[in-house]
Amino acid sequence: MARPDRSLAFIALTFATTVAMGCLAPSGGIAPDTIWLNGTIVTMEGDQTAQAVAVLDDNIVAVGTDAEVGPLAGSQTRVVDLQGRTMTPGFYAAHDHFPGSGRVAVTQVDLNSPPIGAIENMDELVAALGDRARDLPEGQWISGRGYDDTLLAEQRHPTRADLDRASTTHPIYISHTSGHLGVANSLALELAGITRNTPNPEGGVVRKDPDTGEPDGVFEESGGMVSRLVPPPTPDQTMESYRVAVQDYVEDGVTTAVIAGGGRGTLAGLQRARDAGILTFRIITMMSRGSPGQPTAAETGGIISGFGDTHLKVGAIKIIQDGSNQGYTGYFTEPYHTPFKGDPDYRGYPRRSRDDLVTMVKELHEAGYQIAIHANGDAAIDDVLYAFREAQREFPRRDARHRIEHCQMVRRDQLDAIAELNLSPSFFVGHVYYWGDRHRDIFMGPDRAAGISALRSSIDRGIRFTVHDDTPVTPVNPLQLVWVGVNRLTKSNQVLGPDERITPLEALRTVTIDAAWQNFEEDIKGSIAPGKLADFVVLSDNPLTVNPTEIRDITVLETIVGGKTVYERPM
Repeated sequence: MARPDRSLAFIALTFATTVAMGCLAPSGGIAPDTIWLNGTIVTMEGDQTAQAVAVLDDNIVAVGTDAEVGPLAGSQTRVVDLQGRTMTPGFYAAHDHFPGSGRVAVTQVDLNSPPIGAIENMDELVAALGDRARDLPEGQWISGRGYDDTLLAEQRHPTRADLDRASTTHPIYISHTSGHLGVANSLALELAGITRNTPNPEGGVVRKDPDTGEPDGVFEESGGMVSRLVPPPTPDQTMESYRVAVQDYVEDGVTTAVIAGGGRGTLAGLQRARDAGILTFRIITMMSRGSPGQPTAAETGGIISGFGDTHLKVGAIKIIQDGSNQGYTGYFTEPYHTPFKGDPDYRGYPRRSRDDLVTMVKELHEAGYQIAIHANGDAAIDDVLYAFREAQREFPRRDARHRIEHCQMVRRDQLDAIAELNLSPSFFVGHVYYWGDRHRDIFMGPDRAAGISALRSSIDRGIRFTVHDDTPVTPVNPLQLVWVGVNRLTKSNQVLGPDERITPLEALRTVTIDAAWQNFEEDIKGSIAPGKLADFVVLSDNPLTVNPTEIRDITVLETIVGGKTVYERPM
């Protein structure tokens, strides 16, 4: 409980002055609650390092050498010897779908292929779903997620016929690893009323068998037509999902997660988890918007970006403008490298027209929201840039920090426009590792794939950005993201786009101080400095000095939120 007579500004000033004078806290002064000494502290304040940091309540009050900070200890101060280990600011998961990893573990069948999961062919996928069917009464829904058609031996999506092999008495709906496609079995299609006469929704496709005209069970960008019928988790399942997901995140050093989309139910669930003491780290949740004239939960509640506190607050309004490159639903100016269904001109498609996107962006921009738009393909990014430019032209606003989510196949001329408009991408750089070989050989071709997640080109233009895992699409792992940004190695250990590699310090910024800046939190998070929140991670090695190829092998030893340990690796 914070002591009401403590002014943060006063405390920071007092301790800064004390440290500068190199003397003990004055008699009767307020001693720190905890001091960490004898460490390699990567402050992310430029290239500064330190040995020691002092914390009072939730906040950092002193940073410096052991000789400067150690004497500030009082009789009740806990003094921790870091034994030379490395401390950095806590990591951001800059674009995720918390508690998605917990939800998969608690309520869904994991259909991921290696290196994430174990499913390698259609028979194994069917068997995993069949095992779940045998554990459930007939009629109960079965959900699964994570299958990847490009990693299954058959090199195709499952169909309704495949899922019917798992069960015809349980409705089944499974999601692609990207989250942008899904498959339903025959019973699920029947319950959803999907027939040969069902039209494609705007911005999506209900795939039909070319011979019979019947739906084959695969949905592109339109799985909600079926998944809306899946019963929500029970309250107990929801809380368990939060518990599992929190553990996933803190074990990897995450102290702030940004949920990329949500609604009123998201906020309510997060609040319940917080009240139950489950939410031990910090959350920023975006709110989703689907179409013009459809108000978001944030708008109807009168909530603006930034509403909340340091533990739980509302971030940007999320809009989706295209789909998934590896799902052939990303929207491009040039055709896919390998023609989709034999069509050499196929370029994917947008979720909505450019005019509709402009209408949405203008409304939200004028109202003062931060906006985050999902755009993978360069044609979708063209739409996004046009919309942001039109919004700023009509309603000029300084420092809006609007975001482009994933921004995978951005062109260099588009980066020039991003710099001009002061936009901030969040790159799904993990694609270089997980899908890089297939982007090079199947989806984009060698030349375009080399430019995926253009980190160096962005830095060269003065663009500040973040990187992310999009969990549960890929497991949360900020240090692996840093490793990918530095090395650009694919799963087959080949370098993809060597010219886009960045330094370890630049990469570490993307999950610390630049992530804080992207979310308007640079004054309170992202670096280790007096006055900021005491969110730290203790590592087995220093990511700035180890062999760059070993960065992802660094172990998170401890995660600290507000000066309190929320995870400590068992010894």
